Amino acid sequence: MNGNDSLDLILKDVLFIVNPSEEDWSIRFRVINDLKDVVESIESIRGATVEPFGSFVSNLFTRWGDLDISIELSTRSHISSAGRKYKQSLLGEILKALVQKGGFRISKFIANAKVPILKIFSRHNISCDISINNLSGHMKSKILFWINEIDGRFRDLVLLVILQVKEWARAHNINDPKAGTLNSYSLSLLVIFHFQTCVPAILPPIREIYPGNMVDDLRGVRADVEEHIKKTCEVQIYKFKTNRSRKINRSSLPQLFISFLAKFSDISLRAPSHGISIYNSQWEEIENNMSWLPKTYALFIEDPFEQPTNTARTVSNNQLKRISEAFQRSYQLLDSGSWNRFSLISTLAPPHTLRYLARTPAGSQYFNGINGFGTGPQVMHLPIQHQAMGKGPVMNQSNRAFSRFVQSTNGRSDGTSSRLVQSSNGRSNGASTGFVQSSNGRSNGAPSRFVQSNNGGRALQSPHQQKSQKTRIAEHKAGPSNNPVPQSSNGQKVKTWRPKTETGVCSLATQCYYHVQMKINSLKFLAI
Repeated sequence: MNGNDSLDLILKDVLFIVNPSEEDWSIRFRVINDLKDVVESIESIRGATVEPFGSFVSNLFTRWGDLDISIELSTRSHISSAGRKYKQSLLGEILKALVQKGGFRISKFIANAKVPILKIFSRHNISCDISINNLSGHMKSKILFWINEIDGRFRDLVLLVILQVKEWARAHNINDPKAGTLNSYSLSLLVIFHFQTCVPAILPPIREIYPGNMVDDLRGVRADVEEHIKKTCEVQIYKFKTNRSRKINRSSLPQLFISFLAKFSDISLRAPSHGISIYNSQWEEIENNMSWLPKTYALFIEDPFEQPTNTARTVSNNQLKRISEAFQRSYQLLDSGSWNRFSLISTLAPPHTLRYLARTPAGSQYFNGINGFGTGPQVMHLPIQHQAMGKGPVMNQSNRAFSRFVQSTNGRSDGTSSRLVQSSNGRSNGASTGFVQSSNGRSNGAPSRFVQSNNGGRALQSPHQQKSQKTRIAEHKAGPSNNPVPQSSNGQKVKTWRPKTETGVCSLATQCYYHVQMKINSLKFLAI
């Protein structure tokens, strides 16, 4: 296996960890429904709708991603416009209602921002940014979703870049925008810019997807405006994708990731004199762009849908330097070729991601035997709050995308059964997975020797399980024909676990990763 193939597997393992599971989607739907209940209880905004936007709608968020919410005021069918003071007043009423209802923790009220925001944490510990009438943010998210469908590599690279910057900042407690970090939207725009300036280009300039300033068109009847924007983008994207004269970029994800790090590793040196125009897909000299002057920012990334707004206006000179250094450090490591799996994964992922990866079967190849990682069974602890949530999928079974991972009732796994699955009712769903859970919530031996019965979650031992260790070893050496088939309490045959080779373990992470992708893609109705 060459270095590029090895890097490809590592990036897929990282993506598998940061990709949101069905449970992550479910929790956010429940938060949205909780906020709907709060809004409906406020008389002054009766009829308002609670609409998510941002990375959740564009499908560009990690499992630790925030949730952006817009409270759209009811003005019949027309797009409403509310002043800053009115928005501040309404957010104050929402704050009081949230405190009265309970289940939410108020983080801060940023009343004097360009867009007033109320930051809260839900009972699920999901960070939410609530704003009023943020239809522009909603439409930007939809356009990013449509761009995402042009090339699947776009989403993967966005998640990797977010992990390099935003999640890294979160791990070091500098994720506050006032501390000068890049938000997810700005990072997504940087990836778009990288795809526009690759050779050959993967994405066109935004002016070829939506000509003009999108926010200027948000006037009139909302349904008509949204339909116009959607139709325009659909036609232009289709034209780009079906252009037979367009050269196809066949770079792998590792190649695109390395070239991205190389392109922006010196961004702190270039930013004082040049800004990034995603609309025109080029670096532009700030002094030659009158709409960007006077220049008072450390970094200028122009919003292609709301020109000349700078999406990176909160980035400080100090943090820009640190971001540039992070890119440079990762690039130098990859370019040198003198890395092993542990050194690379430690560079690419922040501490909380490493701890999560270390508890997975795929993590054993990176952390086994290293202090603080891989010292015990490699187990992924999955949430078990699988409940109905109104709109969206009903989580009445364990997450099938993670059906080869174990969750014990006490959060421990004491044997080698690292591929068991926990269902929503606290019992292993033996019927659907063929894997097992013991009655005390722990796995005490090889998974092929434990079965799940139908008698309330207790695991009964078959005659094969009751044999001595020497007898089982002898039968194993003799061949599979001498091994009795485990049975449940009603005498039915139960599917048994079979060990996989090292290659199989690597492919396991890849299979699960693509399974997650399929599950997430099934929720595309969010952006319709």
